[in-house]
Amino acid sequence: MGAIASLRPASLLAAPLEKVKALGALRVGLYTDNRPWSWEEKGKPLGIDVDLAHALAEKLGVRADIALFTADEDLSDDLRNVIWRGGLLGFQPCDVMLHVPFDRQLMAREDNVTFLAPYYRESFGAACGEAADCEAMPVRWKGKRIAAELDSIPDFYLLGHAGGALSKDVVHVPTGYEAVMAVGKGEADAAVASTAQIEAALHDAPDAGIARRKGFLPAMLSPGWDIGIAVKENSRNLGFAIEEQFAAMAKDGRMEAIFARYGVEWKPALASQTA
Repeated sequence: MGAIASLRPASLLAAPLEKVKALGALRVGLYTDNRPWSWEEKGKPLGIDVDLAHALAEKLGVRADIALFTADEDLSDDLRNVIWRGGLLGFQPCDVMLHVPFDRQLMAREDNVTFLAPYYRESFGAACGEAADCEAMPVRWKGKRIAAELDSIPDFYLLGHAGGALSKDVVHVPTGYEAVMAVGKGEADAAVASTAQIEAALHDAPDAGIARRKGFLPAMLSPGWDIGIAVKENSRNLGFAIEEQFAAMAKDGRMEAIFARYGVEWKPALASQTA
């Protein structure tokens, strides 16, 4: 990494990282209701991304200033509010935002933001209670209560699956984690959510009678995606420092250990393996 850094333009090795160190704090923007990644409990931020933020700050020799925010209408709004401009209601811009899709099309249209450090490969799956055969084709769940986060990819998938055969069976909840927990509470017979949400719910409620689907979901709208970070365009040197720390955490097992605290199996991002 030292040889690569020496080839970067001097303008990229300027103030942002030194400013963070001078102020003694790394301001990290995280979604406020995104369990198991980031959420608030009794006034305290918790989650995988919260632990990652603290680990990064420690290695940079500063404290982590966690700034939880509510998702706006789309990701571009979140990037504008959290990274490069700030929110209209006084939300101050952050040094870095975690849990950002590491996507080439997104990178091409966001001129004010740099995307770096892909650290996890996410995907979708399903979980079921005793009333639903989790390995069956989803259309076989017709007549069952199927939980999904409102206006999410799992929601759109279920509403459109098999020509809309399941549209009247979908139960909307605020998050994918809550969709899986609804199965354990007997409020739903099945749920479609992200793999991390399913694994975390199974970890938190091991005796709730929730079964995880082993096979893939047919015709799922997304085969999976990488998650990384976003920094302001002129803060690339800070992003490079975070990228180096994430690579070290992946190598020495700290990344896997942080995910395991929440019952989630760490899966390396595809981009990190091909870079």
